[in-house]
Amino acid sequence: GEVCTMINKKYNEFLPSMQSAEDLVSQVDGLSGNIDLLKAGIEREVQRDLNVAVAEFTELKQQLERDTLVLSILKKLQEFDAAIKEYNTALLEKKYVAAAQQLEKARSSLKMLESRKGFELKILKALGTELTVQTQNMLYHLGEEWQRLAVWKLPPSKESSSLESVMRSELHLRTVPSKEEDVAGPPVASVLQAFAVLGELHTKLKIFGQLLLKYILKPLISYPSLQPFTEEQSDEFILRFKSKEPSLDHASPMEVFDKLKLIFEVLYKYLLNVPLEEPAEDKKECRVTLAELLGDLIWEELSDCLIQNCLVNSIPTNSSKLEQYIEVIKSTEEFEKALKNMRFLKGDATDLLKYARNVNSHFANKKCQDVIVAARNLMTSEIHNTVQITPDSCVALPRLPDPGAGDHLKVQKPSKLLHNDMVNLENETKLSQYTFSLPTCRISSSVEKLMELAYQTLLEATASTDQCCIQLFYSVRNIFQLFYDVVPTYHKENLQKLPQLAAIHHNNCMYIAHHLLTLGHQFRYRLTNILCDGAATFVDLVPGFRRLGMECFLAQMRVQKGEILERLASARNFSSMDDEENYRAANKAVRQVLHQLKRLGKVWQDVLPVNVYCKAMGTLLNTALTEIVTRIAALEDISAEDADRLYSLCRTMVEEGPRVFTPLPEDDKNKKYQEEVPLYVQKWMTFKELMIILQANLQEIVDQWADGKGPLAAEFSAAEVKSLIRALFQNTERRAAALAKIK
Repeated sequence: GEVCTMINKKYNEFLPSMQSAEDLVSQVDGLSGNIDLLKAGIEREVQRDLNVAVAEFTELKQQLERDTLVLSILKKLQEFDAAIKEYNTALLEKKYVAAAQQLEKARSSLKMLESRKGFELKILKALGTELTVQTQNMLYHLGEEWQRLAVWKLPPSKESSSLESVMRSELHLRTVPSKEEDVAGPPVASVLQAFAVLGELHTKLKIFGQLLLKYILKPLISYPSLQPFTEEQSDEFILRFKSKEPSLDHASPMEVFDKLKLIFEVLYKYLLNVPLEEPAEDKKECRVTLAELLGDLIWEELSDCLIQNCLVNSIPTNSSKLEQYIEVIKSTEEFEKALKNMRFLKGDATDLLKYARNVNSHFANKKCQDVIVAARNLMTSEIHNTVQITPDSCVALPRLPDPGAGDHLKVQKPSKLLHNDMVNLENETKLSQYTFSLPTCRISSSVEKLMELAYQTLLEATASTDQCCIQLFYSVRNIFQLFYDVVPTYHKENLQKLPQLAAIHHNNCMYIAHHLLTLGHQFRYRLTNILCDGAATFVDLVPGFRRLGMECFLAQMRVQKGEILERLASARNFSSMDDEENYRAANKAVRQVLHQLKRLGKVWQDVLPVNVYCKAMGTLLNTALTEIVTRIAALEDISAEDADRLYSLCRTMVEEGPRVFTPLPEDDKNKKYQEEVPLYVQKWMTFKELMIILQANLQEIVDQWADGKGPLAAEFSAAEVKSLIRALFQNTERRAAALAKIK
């Protein structure tokens, strides 16, 4: 019973709590349902309202942006309009800088307008046109003003740029602003600043710079007699020229710099000391001035002109004047400094100054160029103007310095000739001056001068700076290289055609070769210190010059030999001399050959050294005799009359041949050489033996042969003698006996 009671009790307590839990569940279910309804409601209603609101907001935002844009465009249009109005006012008042600035403002407003995409306003085109018209209008006004401010009076352009026409150039600069203007600084300033604002200054200055160069600056450099002359009147400043007699062909750089400085100072004072933009307070220093702009435009051309027409001419031509050149360098520095102070120049050492400071190298270049030009003129001058040289006539050689003297020697002028004293070569071996002497002959006077030029230049080299010394030494070597290349080609035709010139050229080459042997030696103490070991020599050029002379002369000899053989070819082989016509032809040929030799003997007389002369004439006479011997020895039949006539032809050659030897102008001195002809003519004795055979009987021929030991055997072979015997004598027993003895 108790257990039941407990269970009931527990159960009764449990029921209500279960009841309340069930209520709770159903409540939650209800609430959840409500939330779902509400969510659905929200999704239906509120979301839609929100979307509408956002759309409205975006539209409003776009509207606002559009309005702002329109507003800014209207504002820019208004700015443009205001700028143009203010520009007009400023222009009327001749406030050019303000006017130009307003135009630039209008321009930047228009740029802004044009950059707006989607607003291609029709009005923009009209505004653009308006701006262009106004800019042109302003430039026109400024141009007019500029022309009144800086007035050029120039000679008519058709005239040449002679001194007379240059004298008529004037530049007028206005100095006082006209009454209604009230502008600080020179009246020019506002015009030029306005040009600058409009971006047109460069063009205007360029034209001005060109006129300045052409009519003022360059003439002052080119004409030493021009003097700038300035005149200040109440309202303008005038720059013109006077002329005075110049002292020299070329003005000194100092004078030129002074004149140019005057011009720049005037321009600076009246025209160019103008700052270009209105300076911001904090950067006063960085204003560009007009002077700088003009300097940029003309400096390069001006400095080129100064170098070419002024400094180049002032480079000294001999080393003694180099010291004085310091002045030129100083005045170049001062000139540049003055231009820098006036702001025409910026930066450091310009080309002009570099050129002046580099004087040593220019000196050497100029010197070398002068030397080569002089040498070339000598080489292309006539060969046939000659001078005689004798063993005593040395080039005016400078005294050889004492080897101990080393570098500090002051070289003397080459006035002391090396004459009867000894040439002191190594200070040990004493040589007579004739060791290196040339035989008496004639050379071109131009070659003598060329040699003097070489010595002078080497002398100059020994007194110069190292760099210059090296350059001059090589110029002298170049002189000779040049001779080697130029002369044979330049005078080619004459050297082939004219035997006398060939002889002179031969002598010229031998003379040069002769001097080249010792040329470096005299200067070696100075030169070898600078040039690498023993390079100070010309000996390597000697064989080339000897060959050059020989080849030219031998070529002439070949021409002469050819002519001799050609003449003898018309002698009809010296056969059948009993025929009158044949004899005449042979006689004529022999006479022509003698005539040719005689003419050569004259043109080479006193030109070739005697020994060369005798060898050359001997060789040519030998050619003629050899040819005659060969022709006669080849004849198969010689009648008694033929023999007599051949003998008389040969006698002509033997009697008159030596007379063509006239190496010297004084006839009595030539006898000696004419007697020595057999020494120079190899076949002389052969020819004499042939003449003996032509006159001899069989027994005399056998005696001359003397078992191969006689004089005849010395000149002819057994076969040749037998052939001559067969031609001269009938076939008899006596002939057979004689032939048997020739073996």
